[in-house]
Amino acid sequence: MTIEKAKPGTQDSELRKTAGGYDPLLRGRFPVGVRTIQARDMVRSREFSCEIWYPAGPRHACEDLALETQDAFAAPMQGAQRRQMAVRGADPRAGTFPLIIFSHHSGGHRRSATFLCTHLSSHGYAVAALDHSEVVAPELARKEGETQEQRATRGEAVVASRVPDARFLIDCMLNDSAGICFDAARIGIVGHSLGGWTALATTDDEPRIRAVVALAPGGASRPRPGILRGKLAFRWNRDVPVLYLVAENDVCLPLDGMYEIFERTPASKQMVILRRADHMHFMDHVEEMHEMVRKMPAPPELAYLAQEMRPIAELCSGEQAQLFVRGLTLCHMDATLRQREEAREFLSGDIAAQLAARGVEAFVKTSD
Repeated sequence: MTIEKAKPGTQDSELRKTAGGYDPLLRGRFPVGVRTIQARDMVRSREFSCEIWYPAGPRHACEDLALETQDAFAAPMQGAQRRQMAVRGADPRAGTFPLIIFSHHSGGHRRSATFLCTHLSSHGYAVAALDHSEVVAPELARKEGETQEQRATRGEAVVASRVPDARFLIDCMLNDSAGICFDAARIGIVGHSLGGWTALATTDDEPRIRAVVALAPGGASRPRPGILRGKLAFRWNRDVPVLYLVAENDVCLPLDGMYEIFERTPASKQMVILRRADHMHFMDHVEEMHEMVRKMPAPPELAYLAQEMRPIAELCSGEQAQLFVRGLTLCHMDATLRQREEAREFLSGDIAAQLAARGVEAFVKTSD
């Protein structure tokens, strides 16, 4: 399979094509650039670090794939050196790009899913993520000796901060784009876990959002112990197509809750379930993150994690999971924001067979 060489100034109508047709699981034709900006929310007096991924200029071709030119950063908490398939400070490609907002899991960070953000940008999207308020606001940080009541109150404040964070990020990108041109008429949002809840909840009050991908989202009416409680009102007065990507063996946010949220969604919707996968299968470094959560000391209300999470050797690989997430997320955005008929056909076809051909086991949930 061959990929056409990119031409300077290529726009949406000239996006990458392959000899075998539309293939959202392959990396796109554009090199990826990345920038970090600081944005201050004057209303809440909070300073946010924001990551922006974007299609880079032709002179950066292949630099995002080479170790010597890839961006490197230290992962929060673990302190480990990480790499992402992007070139820091690369010149942006000419053109205007659809904007995707990414929202991380509770207590995570803006670079928790670079495999997905860089993939989208390689296909001509600009992607923006921030470290959410619970990461940057001291009053929302965990404290030693918290009572159960104090922990619950803080959890409510964390949830309450999420939608304002997402709306602030959209405003920030459209008002101060750091030299990158975003298309305000084509905005999508993707989120994992509490970030998935954030994506769904933000759509209540944010008319600029046109497409949603929720990765194992919170928001079920009966969450497991220790899981933040975010209610989903679904006050949508328009059809915002939603793709749910969830895990068959998710211990934190089980399938019955995913099905409940899916049935309540008042819009065009689709759900695809990744077999032999748990909650960490939507992140970078799947194997490492899964085992870290499975073995880490946990408060009594989360003791079930260590008891119920299966060893990673019994689950699908990180490579399979990331292929699943990045390919289907891109396909949904292509079908919704770009109105690409090839993407619509892919999503309406035999998704399970398409994935099985790549060694990924999944099945599609249909409405009851």
